Amino acid sequence: MSKTISDADLNAVSRCIKIDNWIFEVKTVRAIRADEYGKPYSAIATINVNGDRAYVDGLMTNTTIDLERDDFAAFTAFLQQIDVKKVEFDRYKNQERVSKSVTVPEPKKSPLHLVSVG
Repeated sequence: MSKTISDADLNAVSRCIKIDNWIFEVKTVRAIRADEYGKPYSAIATINVNGDRAYVDGLMTNTTIDLERDDFAAFTAFLQQIDVKKVEFDRYKNQERVSKSVTVPEPKKSPLHLVSVG
């Protein structure tokens, strides 16, 4: 976490916040699938972050609907914003644990759009 602001991607979210003589580092994130915060949710996960790696732990759904492509796209977008390069997770299929390790793709650079003013 020794990037300077000039080195950092402006779209990335900082995982470290310095207040006085303390540095607060975000290491654990709770993710919930819901239409709005505070409303009932249909899935929950805990993401533990260490350096440029993350481990998705405790991934559970409260329905028979499994995670879909949109869910993985949301996780990918979040992990890109906090500059994670690799994510690991365990899933259970047919009562058997399956471990996966996935490289998080680099975020797509959006093209620069020039806008005239006045």
